[in-house]
Amino acid sequence: MPIVSLSFPESMMKEMDDLQQALGFTGRSELVRASIRLMLQDVREKNSLAGKGSAVIVLTHTEENEEPVTRIKHRYDDIVRTHIHNKITKKNCVEMFLLEGSSHEVATMAKDFQKEEGIKSVKLVML
Repeated sequence: MPIVSLSFPESMMKEMDDLQQALGFTGRSELVRASIRLMLQDVREKNSLAGKGSAVIVLTHTEENEEPVTRIKHRYDDIVRTHIHNKITKKNCVEMFLLEGSSHEVATMAKDFQKEEGIKSVKLVML
């Protein structure tokens, strides 16, 4: 198996170590491989969407990272039916988008959110 060197911020390493221990992984490599498998499965599911559909995207971000959310939202105005923004803590926000339209476009919007470094989590649920 090839060896790949990766760099992570200290804060992420602490969370990875905690997750590794909590989930019973024997090492960091095993945890990273499992994470990548989940991401690959997610991408395959999104790429297989076809036709018209309805969905919900829920994402979280810090207050300072509102700009990418607004930018991406406007790019997909044609499929956004409802957008709700709430603060969940003093500095953290949650956004919910109710979408209707091309399933491919819905999946692409979710992928665009996932690519943004300032967005903490993105969940896509097809309805």
